[in-house]
Amino acid sequence: MLYMSHTLAILTVVYRNYTTLKDFFESLSRQTSKDFHVYIFDGSPEKEQIDLPPYAECVQGENKGYANGIEAVIAQTKNKYDYFAVVNSDIIFDTYFVENTIRGLTENPKSLIGGKIYYAPGYEYHTTRYRANDQGHVLWYAGGYIDWNNVLAIHRGVDSVDVGQFNTKENTDFITGCLICYTKQTALILGKWDTGYTMYFEDADYCARAKQKNISLIYDPSIIIWHKNAQSAGGSGSRSQEKFMNRSRLLFGLRYAPLRTKAHLLKNEILRFLRFK
Repeated sequence: MLYMSHTLAILTVVYRNYTTLKDFFESLSRQTSKDFHVYIFDGSPEKEQIDLPPYAECVQGENKGYANGIEAVIAQTKNKYDYFAVVNSDIIFDTYFVENTIRGLTENPKSLIGGKIYYAPGYEYHTTRYRANDQGHVLWYAGGYIDWNNVLAIHRGVDSVDVGQFNTKENTDFITGCLICYTKQTALILGKWDTGYTMYFEDADYCARAKQKNISLIYDPSIIIWHKNAQSAGGSGSRSQEKFMNRSRLLFGLRYAPLRTKAHLLKNEILRFLRFK
């Protein structure tokens, strides 16, 4: 078995959104560093042929949630890598993504690292708010935290135009699973992603476990991607997105939130059940 210690394993999941892979692969072809390999889990109910470049391979299976798909491709890496980047498939990579990710993980081997994430041009949530030259510079994530009173993962800087206000590498309290990087050393400490989350909050769970193990959460603004938000869930604000969000929020909150918040979550869930009974 060839051991590729200085190669970045990029892990992603596809669910019906095959068209997003064109920009995904095209941006990877422009990387300054070629020290990477891509592993895709295809959980789509009706599989389509993916035109894979030489640096990518695909595992097919049944859709059992995002975390399950990530675990499937982690198994496919066969313990050959020291560096991992879990990413959404509906993203575009900055040209220096691989180079800066490997450097960041080398400097901070016992950590989870997130990067600066923009909305892909035309995918902004408030589409009429921005000037034409703002597109591609509207932030989706620049660090984050958990609002424990409401059990919400908050993205710092979301919907604001980047003017350099979040250009400092620093510790953070939450890293979105749209882009979360770590080493084999960290993975061995944390164990597997929790497959009980179908979609959403599996990243918050991973971060919560990391903090329990004294693993640093770092925001590194040199690691950059653009995100076509919520393409697998039917688009931002869709009924499907809301359904998955509510279920996972309840699971996460009952596991990690303060007691008062847990009681509030249970009360709301009972009221929702009675309303739709």
